[in-house]
Amino acid sequence: MPTGKVKWFDAEKGFGFLSQEDGPDVYVRTDALPEGTTALKPGTRVEFGIAQGRRGDQALQVRVLDAPVSVSRNQREAKRSASRKRPDEMVPIIEDLIRTLDDVGEAYRHGRHPDRKYAAPVAKLLRVLADELDA
Repeated sequence: MPTGKVKWFDAEKGFGFLSQEDGPDVYVRTDALPEGTTALKPGTRVEFGIAQGRRGDQALQVRVLDAPVSVSRNQREAKRSASRKRPDEMVPIIEDLIRTLDDVGEAYRHGRHPDRKYAAPVAKLLRVLADELDA
């Protein structure tokens, strides 16, 4: 089986590319990753099968050989703390979110889904808040 490294992978889009040691880059989709794996970090060494797809070589049955060394826990925590918003900056964000979610809930109470143009910003706001809380 060929081996290589993860060139890049976008978990939101569900695909990325692997750089082969002896050959061209190979397209990889989330469904080719090991069970329970939803993303790959750049630089991760992998082994994979190759199939000819509509647009070229595509990776199958990816197996992680070794992941790149990650930043130490203390460095990660320091970085998170430095990037977090102050509590007083979070208050208006949370209040806006509550009002927005009340509007979404009202649509559901009336037996309909929120408009797509309205739902997308709500989803984005929830993702931003989740990232902030997780930081």
